[in-house]
Amino acid sequence: MSRDSHQAITGRSISRLLLEAGAIQVSQDQPFFLAAGWASPVYVDCRLLVDRPRWRRTVIDLAIATLRRSPSLDIDIIAGAETAGIPWAAFLAERLDLPLRYVRKRPLGIGRNAQVEGGSVEGRNVLLVDDLTTDASSKASFTRGLRQAGAVVTDVFSIFHHAVFPGGQERLQELGLRLHYLASWEDLRRLEPGEGLNKAQQALLEHFLADPVAWSGHHGGRGF
Repeated sequence: MSRDSHQAITGRSISRLLLEAGAIQVSQDQPFFLAAGWASPVYVDCRLLVDRPRWRRTVIDLAIATLRRSPSLDIDIIAGAETAGIPWAAFLAERLDLPLRYVRKRPLGIGRNAQVEGGSVEGRNVLLVDDLTTDASSKASFTRGLRQAGAVVTDVFSIFHHAVFPGGQERLQELGLRLHYLASWEDLRRLEPGEGLNKAQQALLEHFLADPVAWSGHHGGRGF
């Protein structure tokens, strides 16, 4: 199976799972304000996927399959991003039989290990795990914390990638990071009629995706 075919199948599977879990929320009235400051009429709550064993197993199965399609990926330690990335990092580390760490959003105390908990990462290849990637601004903080502690960080994994806000790809490139993810808004849009959002929700999503920055600015979030 080609990389594109694998991504398409994975994206549809995760999109259906998110819908089944009620993890994709659409607001016709009040926008959601994402952690990075963007306003959006749609919100993805991957934390709901921890509820059921079948959902957790599906996510981790697809995560491992996706990561294994990157032959150059070398992982010694899994590190979960505070807080939503921690359970997924734990599930993944357990399945891969790898050590687990977690990294805080900001330093706690002083010293080169101020952000990293669970043990040393000195000289080790660390995969950073988070539930979402928006514009990768939080990934910069987590990556700096791990590297300050001596880790080698070249790859990050997320369940969902918004992939619509500016600066994300450039930020990842500046950090020297490769992003591995399971689904994005494009995957949700590819679902067959009746599988995804209803017509009104889909219309709102399409209006947002046509110009996410302008939509955000016009609804009280970050703009130009």
